[in-house]
Amino acid sequence: MTDKATLTLGEARIELPIIIGSEGERAIDIRDLRAQTGHITLDPGFGNTGSCESAITYIDGDAGILRYRGIPIEDFAASPNFGEVAWLLICGSLPTADEYDAFSTDLTRFANLDEGMKHQFEGFPRNAPPMAILSAMINALSCFHPELHELEDEGQFRIASARLISKIRTIAAYAFRHSRGLPYIYPDPNLRYVPNFLHMMFSQPYKQYVCPQMVRDAMNLILILHADHEQNCSTSTVRVVGSSGANLFASCAAGVCALWGPLHGGANVEVLTMLEEIHHGNMTPEDYVKLAKDKDSKVRLMGFGHRVYKNFDPRAKMLGEVAEKILPRLCGNDPLLDIARRLEEIALSDPYFIDRKLYPNVDFYSGILLRAMGIPTNMFTVMFSIGRLPGWIAHWWEQHRGHGQRIARPRQIYTGETQRPYVPIDQR
Repeated sequence: MTDKATLTLGEARIELPIIIGSEGERAIDIRDLRAQTGHITLDPGFGNTGSCESAITYIDGDAGILRYRGIPIEDFAASPNFGEVAWLLICGSLPTADEYDAFSTDLTRFANLDEGMKHQFEGFPRNAPPMAILSAMINALSCFHPELHELEDEGQFRIASARLISKIRTIAAYAFRHSRGLPYIYPDPNLRYVPNFLHMMFSQPYKQYVCPQMVRDAMNLILILHADHEQNCSTSTVRVVGSSGANLFASCAAGVCALWGPLHGGANVEVLTMLEEIHHGNMTPEDYVKLAKDKDSKVRLMGFGHRVYKNFDPRAKMLGEVAEKILPRLCGNDPLLDIARRLEEIALSDPYFIDRKLYPNVDFYSGILLRAMGIPTNMFTVMFSIGRLPGWIAHWWEQHRGHGQRIARPRQIYTGETQRPYVPIDQR
């Protein structure tokens, strides 16, 4: 087996190293290509370009495999615990009992926001997009915790991570309450991560929301399944921003902005909109699929297909099973779930979708589940951000402490005007 690739450019032959990952992935190392040949590679969207080596998450899109630090995602379904998975991603191994207790304690004690931050919420309009508020307030955290800007010590980094993971749910809940004109509800130190978040979302003065166990488990699983997904758009953004030396808060705030896009974090909103259009438009799933297959139609089947997965998205399988169990108990006979089930049946049996490898993805069921839990549609992407934050933190730290890291600076192929003279305004 050779460890070199040979590139022929005219009469010249250049040898390039081959990097082999722990799961057998292969990459041609082109970091010296421009220096040796004067050429660069062109890869819009970076679909064939590896930006880093990482030990955090492994995906095999053809086989439908997703693993966090080597552990299959399916292993977290029996007793979903978002805090445990957050520690795994950030620290590299499952926590011991003592480590987990200490981390849980930190998530509880750091949940409150500085009282000065409450006034900043009041400066936002009631109809401000929650993702805009989330990004702004994560950046604002860096103003209240300047001691965490420079993170070189691992212990200090873990404290910063716990602060951010704890406070993001408080920010999210306050953003929701502000949009409804409701009083802010303080975190309850007696509650765990997910029940505490839902308490801050839905409790009223003198009437506390009590989180059912099935909702707690489902929400934990949703957050876990969104916790990391390799070099996606928002994670790559965190790495790019972090490569400049930007602090953890600024880098994660940039990740929120990237996730805000409808092609990334907003996809589950599009799925729910599609299901509601079918239901309220008195269409059948068959009618909608027919329109989606029509090249002249602008209708798209949302929640199917994935940039990476060319097989069934394992996250979709897990959420589909959860939806089957809890939706009838939360909202009785849900017509949107019935429509979703039928769309899935059609897509899995129709050669049009099979040939194109358009299988249900994680967004297909997550929106239905969040809706059943009482989460409004404009908060769906915020929920995605809460889940994805541990992955962003893990990637920021991996890059920060890595050797030979350079500031991200892609090249381009210029296609504009060649050199021409400046013409004075009176001669134009």
